[in-house]
Amino acid sequence: MHQQTDVLVVGGAGVDTVVHVPELPLPHADSYMIRPGIETRAGQSGDFVALGLHALGLRTHHLDMIGDDHEGDLVRALHRDRGIPLTEAHQASGTKRAVNLVAPDGRRLSLYDASRGDDAGRFDETAVRRLAAATRHAHVVITQPCALTLPVLREAGVTISTDLHDWDGVDGYHETFALQADIVFLSTTALTDPERTMRDIAGRGRARIVVATAGADGSYLLHDDELTHTPAATPPAPVVDSNGAGDAFASGFLLGVLSGEHPLRCALHGTVAGAYACTVPSTGTAAIGREELLARVAELEKERAAG
Repeated sequence: MHQQTDVLVVGGAGVDTVVHVPELPLPHADSYMIRPGIETRAGQSGDFVALGLHALGLRTHHLDMIGDDHEGDLVRALHRDRGIPLTEAHQASGTKRAVNLVAPDGRRLSLYDASRGDDAGRFDETAVRRLAAATRHAHVVITQPCALTLPVLREAGVTISTDLHDWDGVDGYHETFALQADIVFLSTTALTDPERTMRDIAGRGRARIVVATAGADGSYLLHDDELTHTPAATPPAPVVDSNGAGDAFASGFLLGVLSGEHPLRCALHGTVAGAYACTVPSTGTAAIGREELLARVAELEKERAAG
């Protein structure tokens, strides 16, 4: 089949309720007066990756399970308004949702509603095969029932990426994704020895590229058995929220991969996209465009070469 899509994003559609708090951790109190208020908007990990890829000019398609509820309507509207094709399967337990507590310095704590998952849920395999046949690459979010799509995507011959987020390097659920993807993103947050975990993923799994993001400390890239560090980029505006920064990093990195760039340059793409995301309010869903990203990457290369 003719490839009509650059990236198929599988999973991670949902809704967040954003609550601004005076600090994290939040001290116990009977009540707090919240400003600038509490807002509910569509946008979880898969949505943010899809939005980021789309803003960068990549043909993007999103597949996930969504409920017949208000939250599902918000997800549908987000994709419709941005012009991102969405293939949905019915989720009887409802659309995924979470509450994000956001501190003044941009840090966040996410509380996910575990009742909105369905361990018995399945994507229609015929639909997955049809979408896989029309795409170059698949980015698989670690939500249910996405693990079941991995063998189907592999059989279709598409390359696969995944983001393990704050994996501790041990949990078996995340390991399923870690060992079946060609490109693995994860955060250093819960890792006692990031390099050891990265090499373990590459050594036991299929990954040819493993990237560990470390917030303001930049990111680490394992490729061809060599570990390299990429410093963080300076955000183009004040940092207001870290929510979605990892998803933006993955989007930028994948633009580089699909454009044939060396992984080290892909890391610069990701770094710039992630820094931009930190300047977007938690209630927003804006993403950096291709022209701005490439211009900033070129500036960074000059700065660091002169450096």
